[in-house]
Amino acid sequence: MTCIDLFLKHNVSQPARPMRFRWPLFMCLSFCAALSGLVPAQAQSNWPDKPIRFIVPYTPGGGTDTVTRHLAEKITQDTQWAFLIDNKPGAGGNIGMDLVAKAKPDGLTIGMGQTSNLAINPVAMAKLPFDAGKDFVPVALVAEVPMVMVVRADSAWKNLDDMIKAARAKPEFIKQALAGTGTVGHLAGEMLSKKANFKVLSVPYKGAAPAITDLLGGQTDYMFSTPQSVLGMLQGGKLKALAVTSSQRLKVLPNVPTVAEQGFKGFEAVDWKMVVAPANTPLPILRRLNAAAEKALSSPGFSSQMAAEGSTPLGGGLEKIAAYLKSEQTEWGDLIREAGIKFD
Repeated sequence: MTCIDLFLKHNVSQPARPMRFRWPLFMCLSFCAALSGLVPAQAQSNWPDKPIRFIVPYTPGGGTDTVTRHLAEKITQDTQWAFLIDNKPGAGGNIGMDLVAKAKPDGLTIGMGQTSNLAINPVAMAKLPFDAGKDFVPVALVAEVPMVMVVRADSAWKNLDDMIKAARAKPEFIKQALAGTGTVGHLAGEMLSKKANFKVLSVPYKGAAPAITDLLGGQTDYMFSTPQSVLGMLQGGKLKALAVTSSQRLKVLPNVPTVAEQGFKGFEAVDWKMVVAPANTPLPILRRLNAAAEKALSSPGFSSQMAAEGSTPLGGGLEKIAAYLKSEQTEWGDLIREAGIKFD
């Protein structure tokens, strides 16, 4: 029985009394209000009381999936929180991110967003099922990573110029595999084709893993991929790298020249990964998630693991990463509009 019920039982049925005897009602209501105000705080102090669903909007085995699993594993080691990695690929990552946007804002569903679905697709695509600027709140800025342009090991192309000449000779005959529509790899390919004046046929997949499988099988000719997705096959001699999209060469691929080095000064396309939660997730929970991610990102083991895979850990507090996201959305939006790039 609540305190309100108790009051009604002992007072409402009684004869009217002078105003001074109604003081218990005020005390009861005040106590109930204070007690109810403690419930959210208590719930947050017990958070998380179940596994955190961590949505990856791409297939297992790709760069986004790899980074997500590394991060979740390190946070679990530090906090004992349990994570359920949930791969929801499709539509250039938009299907998975839409699930995050529409999830209950209790911190028990988060997602690994990236440049494509948080900054590129909102401008390059005519319609999205979510509003990237309003439906998410940044949790942690994880890492940035450039793209690597790869071909099969037996490809006749030895450098970027060879590929461009082949594409110009047979417009839309050469096929470019995409880890997803609207990804940084897709945009890097679009930027290069415009700058070098050639046309290819883009073939989208639901993630890096199936795209690489078809590349190895000869169904496509090249792709821009994250280092995490292709390093093993580069080292194993199954793939060959022609270029990287960073401004400087990668330490893990020191012999692979940048696109800029090969005649396209200023060319750069770098992907970043950012953990996001549904809008209106309570601030105390966001701070706990951010603190846990920051600890993981700053650990020597995680940093060296990311560097070995071609990524650079980033990090930052909630205010800093919110400003970062807004800046990136503005810069990518300006670039896409200036280049006239649109995705179906």
